[in-house]
Amino acid sequence: MLSHPSNLFSDFLAFRALSNKTELSPSPCFASLLRSEISSSLRRNEIVVGKANEMEGKLYCLHLILPLWWCITEVLLLAACLPLAASAAIDFLYLEDQQEEVLEETALYSADCLSRQQFSLECPAKDSGNQVSWGSMELHNNDNTYTSFDISRSSSQAQENLSKSRRIRNKSVDFDDNLPYSENPRLIYINDPRRTNDKYEFTGNEIRTSKYTLITFLPKNLFIQFHRVAYLYFLAIAALNQLPPLAVFGRTVSLFPLLFVLCVTAIKDGYEDWRRHRSDRNENNREALVLQVGEFQMKKWKKIRAGEVVKIHADETIPCDMVLLGTSDPSGLAYIQTMNLDGESNLKTRYARQETASSIFEGCNVSGLIRCEQPNRNIYEFTANMEFNGHKFPLSQSNIVLRGCQLKNTDWIIGVVVYAGQETKAMLNSAVSPSKRSKLEGYMNRETFWLSIFLLVMCSAVAVGMGLWLHRHKDKLDTLPYYRKTYIRQGRENGKTYRYYGIPMETFFSFLSSVIVFQIMIPISLYITMELVRLGQSYFMIEDKHMYCSNSGSRFQCRSLNINEDLGQIRYVFSDKTGTLTENKMEFRKASVYGKDYRSSNITDDSLQDNSITDAAAPSRWKLKSEISVDSELMDLLHKDLAGDERIAAHLFFLTLAACNTVIPIVSQDASSSHGSSDPWGEVKAIDYQGESPDEQALVSAASAYGYTLHERTSGHIVIDINGNKLRLDVLGLHEFDSVRKRMSVVIRFPDNTVKVLVKGADSTMFSILADTEKVDQIRQATRSHLTEYSSEGLRTLVVAARDLTDVELEQWQCRYEDASTSLIDRAAKLRQTAALVECNLKLLGATAIEDKLQDGVPEAIESLRQAGIKVWVLTGDKQETAISIGLSCKLLTADMQQIIINGNSEEECRNLLTDAMTRHGVQPANRKKQNSKRRKNSENGYLEIPDDTKSSNVLQQHSGKEEPDVCAPLALIIDGNSLVYILEKDLQSELFDIATSCKVVLCCRVAPLQKAGIVDLIKSRTDDMTLAIGDGANDVSMIQMADVGVGICGQEGRQAVMASDFAMGQFRFLKRLLLVHGHWNYQRVGYLVLYNFYRNAVFVLMLFWYILCTAFSTTSALTDWSSVFYSVIYTSVPTIVVGILDKDLSHKTLLEYPKLYGVGHRHEAYNLQLFWITMFDTLWQSLVLFYIPLFTYKESTIDIWSMGSLWTIAVVILVNIQLAMDIRRWVFITHAAVWGSIIITYACMVVLDSIPVFPNYWTIYHLVKSPTYWLTILLIIIVALLPRFLFKVIHQIFWPSDIQIAREAEILRKVAPNLRSKPDEDSS
Repeated sequence: MLSHPSNLFSDFLAFRALSNKTELSPSPCFASLLRSEISSSLRRNEIVVGKANEMEGKLYCLHLILPLWWCITEVLLLAACLPLAASAAIDFLYLEDQQEEVLEETALYSADCLSRQQFSLECPAKDSGNQVSWGSMELHNNDNTYTSFDISRSSSQAQENLSKSRRIRNKSVDFDDNLPYSENPRLIYINDPRRTNDKYEFTGNEIRTSKYTLITFLPKNLFIQFHRVAYLYFLAIAALNQLPPLAVFGRTVSLFPLLFVLCVTAIKDGYEDWRRHRSDRNENNREALVLQVGEFQMKKWKKIRAGEVVKIHADETIPCDMVLLGTSDPSGLAYIQTMNLDGESNLKTRYARQETASSIFEGCNVSGLIRCEQPNRNIYEFTANMEFNGHKFPLSQSNIVLRGCQLKNTDWIIGVVVYAGQETKAMLNSAVSPSKRSKLEGYMNRETFWLSIFLLVMCSAVAVGMGLWLHRHKDKLDTLPYYRKTYIRQGRENGKTYRYYGIPMETFFSFLSSVIVFQIMIPISLYITMELVRLGQSYFMIEDKHMYCSNSGSRFQCRSLNINEDLGQIRYVFSDKTGTLTENKMEFRKASVYGKDYRSSNITDDSLQDNSITDAAAPSRWKLKSEISVDSELMDLLHKDLAGDERIAAHLFFLTLAACNTVIPIVSQDASSSHGSSDPWGEVKAIDYQGESPDEQALVSAASAYGYTLHERTSGHIVIDINGNKLRLDVLGLHEFDSVRKRMSVVIRFPDNTVKVLVKGADSTMFSILADTEKVDQIRQATRSHLTEYSSEGLRTLVVAARDLTDVELEQWQCRYEDASTSLIDRAAKLRQTAALVECNLKLLGATAIEDKLQDGVPEAIESLRQAGIKVWVLTGDKQETAISIGLSCKLLTADMQQIIINGNSEEECRNLLTDAMTRHGVQPANRKKQNSKRRKNSENGYLEIPDDTKSSNVLQQHSGKEEPDVCAPLALIIDGNSLVYILEKDLQSELFDIATSCKVVLCCRVAPLQKAGIVDLIKSRTDDMTLAIGDGANDVSMIQMADVGVGICGQEGRQAVMASDFAMGQFRFLKRLLLVHGHWNYQRVGYLVLYNFYRNAVFVLMLFWYILCTAFSTTSALTDWSSVFYSVIYTSVPTIVVGILDKDLSHKTLLEYPKLYGVGHRHEAYNLQLFWITMFDTLWQSLVLFYIPLFTYKESTIDIWSMGSLWTIAVVILVNIQLAMDIRRWVFITHAAVWGSIIITYACMVVLDSIPVFPNYWTIYHLVKSPTYWLTILLIIIVALLPRFLFKVIHQIFWPSDIQIAREAEILRKVAPNLRSKPDEDSS
C-alpha cells in the first residue's frame, strides 16, 4: 500500500536530510581516514553533496507537478511514486559507494607514494579490438563488429551543469575568443593526480548524455509534452470531467485519449533515453591502463583523473584528452583517426616531445608540470607549456590526443590526462542540434485556433440556449417529464435541491459540459497520426533503391521525423561545392614550372609510369595507390643532368610538393608484385598517403609520380626518395596553413647544411611576398596567365615558392619561433609574425592545378531543380574563378546571364558596388512585407509555371522614362567572403537581399562557415520561403543547422555534416529525387491528412451539436461514452495512417519528367486556408444530413435514443471512410483492407458493446440490422451527404483542372493507349 503523496514527500524529505547528515557527518572511523587524507575525501564529499543538491532540485520540480496530477487521476500518482521510491533507494546506495571509493583511493594513494620513483612499462595483456560505444553513430572495427559513437547527442542538462559548475573558471567559448590563459592556467602535475586536483577544480572522467533520471522522467517528460497547446486543452477537459456537475463522460473514459497519447510518447522517449543510459554506462565502465603503484593497471574510465598517466594500445579509443609523453615509435610519432570527433576519416599525426619520449624509453621517473589553457571547444588548437627535467618547451595541437579518437598504426602511446569527462573537447562540442518544426504544422496551429473559436461559439450557443430554456420553463421544472430540480421521492431528501444550482450557474455548467462533449473538435489523435505517418514515409525514403550510393555503400538516412513534408515546399537550396557538387577526389592535372606550362597529356597507368622513370634514371620501387597522369617533357627535364635555372626550379618545385605538407606515408609490400619474380628492379613497395586534406594528398602523389617520393616522416625529419636516392631533410620548423596567411611553409636543413624555406599557398597572398627582380617579374606574369587559364577550367590552384636562409636570418627566426611557440597568449598571432620573417623575398617556382571532378548527375539535378522553381545558391571557400568555372560546368551559370560581381575591401566600397548594381540592372528596393504578401498571392494563384522568375522580375522593373537593354536578361550575383564581412555585419543586408533575390543564381566565394550560415539566415529571416542547405564537411554544419532543412553528404570529409543534418545521402544528384518525388508525395499526403482529420472530427462534433439543440440544450448524448472515444482512436484512425503513408497522386517517373509539378508546394495547393474553409462548409452540410435524415426517417417510430445513436455512429464511420475512398489516388491491397476493414471493425465493436448487459445500449444493434429501413437510411445518408462534394470535384476537374489532374490523365492515357492500339490490330487480323 502506497502512502498519500504528502506522507511520501515527508518521508522522502526526511531521507534527504538523513542523506545530507550522512554526507556531512561521517562515522568516527571514516572521519579519521578523512583527516589522514583530507584532500581525497573532500573531493568525494563534494561529489556526494552535489548529488544531494541535485536530488533536492528534482524533488522541488516533482513537488510542483504531482499535486495537479493527483487531482486528475490516481493512476499517474502511482506512476510517480514508484520511480521516486526506487530512485531513493538507488541514491542511498550511491552514498555508500562514495564512502567505499574514498577508502579505496586513500589506500591506493598511500601505496602509490612509496612506488612513485619506479616506472614500469610492462602492462597486462589487453585485447586491442575493444568496441567503441558512445551514442548512435555506427563505426566498423577491425573485427567487423558494429560500434556506436555520437558526440552530437548530449543532454542539455549535462551542458547546463557544466556551464554552472564553479570548477571551470573560464567557460568554453567560440573559436575566435582569446582567453588570457597565462592569467589562470591549468596546472597538471604529471603522475600526481592528488596534487593536480588539490583545489578540487577538475571534474572526473564520467560522462552523461542521457536526458532523464528515474525521478525527473515523469515531470520533465510531461513538461516537454505539454509544450503542445492541444495537450493542455485536453488536460483541462479531463480535469473538468472529474467534477460531478460536469461529468458528461465517465471519469476513466475521459482520460483515455490523453493518457494514450502521453503514454505512447513517454514510452518512445523513455526507450530512447534508456539507450542513452546504457551507452553512458558502457562508456563509463570501459577500462584503460593507468599508472598505479609503479605499474600500469586496469582502471575504469569514469575513475580516471587529471594528472594520471594512461597507456593506450593500437585500435583502442582515447578515454580523455591527453598530452603525449611517449609512443612505441622511438621518434615519438603516433597516428590517430579523428572520425568520431570531427568526422574526418584521414589519419593524422601526433607527436610526443623528444625530451619526454626518450625518458619513457629509458624508463626513468616521469614527473613534470604542464601549464595549459582552460577547457574550451576548439578541437583544432591547444596552447600549453611543459616543464620536464629542467627544460621548458611548448606544446601544441600536434602533442595532444583527444577523447573519442582511435589509435592507428601505432603499437602504444603513453600520455598524461589534462582534461577529463565533461571538460574534454569532445563533450564541450556535444551540443544538441536545434529542433526544427514543420512549416505545415505551424499552419495547422492557425487552423486549430479557428476550430477553437468555432468550438467556443457552439458552446456559447448551447449555454445561451440552456439559459433561455430554463428561464422560459422555470415554473415547470418540477413538472416536466424529463427535468427535475428537487427530489420528489419520500424520505429525508424530499424537497431538497437535486443538482440544481440556479439559472446562471446552470448556464455556466452547460457551457463547460459542452466543451467536454465537443472536445474532439480539436483532434488530439492528429499528433500521433502525423508521427506514425512520418515514420512510415521515412521508411520508404530509406528503402528507396534509387537513392542508394553504390560508390560509398551508403543509403539514404532520415535523422529527423518532424519535417518530411517541408521537402515539398523548398524554394532555396544552399549548396557547398567541394565534396557536394564535386567528388572531393583531387587529381593533379597541370603545372606551371618556372613560367612554362606543363599539361599531363600523357595519361599512363602504373606500369607505363614506372617505365618512363626507369628509362630516364634510376629504377622505381614505389607503386602509388592510384594512377597519376604525367607530362613526358617535364619528366625529361627532371631527369636531365643539367644545372640550369629551369632544372633547379623544377627540382625545388617537386621537392616543395613532397616536403611542405603534413601528409603521412604508409608503406606496404605490393601484393601484385610479391607473387611474381619477373620484376628486374627488385622489390616493389606500395605507398599510400594519409592527410588532412585531399589537396595535399594529390600534390604529394604527383610529386611521387615524378620521382620525388615522400616515404618517411617523423617530428624532426623527413626522407624523400628521389629516383632511388634517399634524401634526409631535417625539419627545423613548420608554419601550418591558416585562414589569415592562406599559405604554409616549412624550414628545411639539407645534408650540406644549407637551409631553405619552402612555401605554398593561395595566389592572392603569395605574389605579394615574392622578390622584385626582372627575372621574377617575367615568371610572375607567365604564371599569372597560367593561373587564370587553370581557374577558368575549374581547377584548384596553388603557388609554390622558396628561398635560402642565411645564418643570421635562421638564428633570428629560431629565437622568435621558440618564443612564439611557447607563448600562452596569442600564440597564433605571434607565430604568424614569426612566419613573416622567412616568408618574404621568395623565388617563384611555379603553380599547381588540381581537378576536383563534378559528381555524376549534378548538372541534370540542378537543371531539374531550377525548372521546379527552386533557386540554387553555391557557397564555397574556393577562389572566384574556380567557382565560376564550376558554375558553368554544372549548368548553374549560363552564357546569357548578366554577372554582378561584388568584390569590396571596405564598407563604403561594398555600398557603392551594391548601389551601382541596383541602378544598372534596374533593381528597386521594395517593402519586405509587400513583397511577401505579393509572393504568397502569386504562388496561390499561379498555374504550372512556377512564379520564381516572375518574382525576380517584379523587382527588376524598368525605370520610368529609361530602359536598360539588359533588364530582361537573367542575373547572376558573384560575391566574395571579404565583401560579406562588411555587408553582413553592417547595414547593407537589405541591399544584398534585394539584389540576391532578383538574381537567378548566387555564387559566394571564399566564405567562412559562419558566413554561410549568415547567408541562409538572410533569406530565412526576410522571407517565408523554405530553405535547404546541403554540404559534406564540418565547415557546413552551421549552414545545415541554420536552414529549415539540412542535408548531409556522406563524402570524403567524414560524417560531421551528416551528424548535424536532418537527412543524409550519398550524392548530390539524389536531392532531385528527394525533393521532386518524396518531397511532393509527403507534402500532398500530410496536407490532406491534416484537412481530413479536421473534417473527420468536425462532422462528428457537429452531429452531436444538432442533437443537443433538439434536446432542450442539454449535454446528453445519444452515443455511448466508448463510441465517442473509439471514433477517432480505433474506428477511423487506421485508414488515415495507411493513406498518409502509401497514397501517391502521381508516379515517380511523371514527377521527374515534369519538375514544374513541384510548384504545387510553393503554391500551397495541398493545404491552405481556402481549402480549410471549403472543407468546413462541406462538413457542415454532411453533419446536417447525418443528423436529420435518420431523425425524419424514424420520426413516427418507437425507436429508442440508443438505437438512434448506434445508427449515427455507424453512419458517420461509413461516411468518412467513403469520402476518404473518393480521394484516394492509388489503391493497393493494404489500402482496401484499411478502409473497408475499419467499417467491419466498427460493426464488430458495436456488437461487442451492445452485448454487455450493463450498458444502456444493450442489444440495440441486433434489432436495427433486421430492418431494411436501417440500411436504406445509411445509403441515403451517404448519397445525399457526398453528392455536393462529388459534383464540385467533377465540375472543377472538367473546367479548371489542376496540374496534378492533367498529369494524372496523361499517365492514364499512356497506360491505356497501348491497349487501344492493340485492339484494332487484333480486329484487322
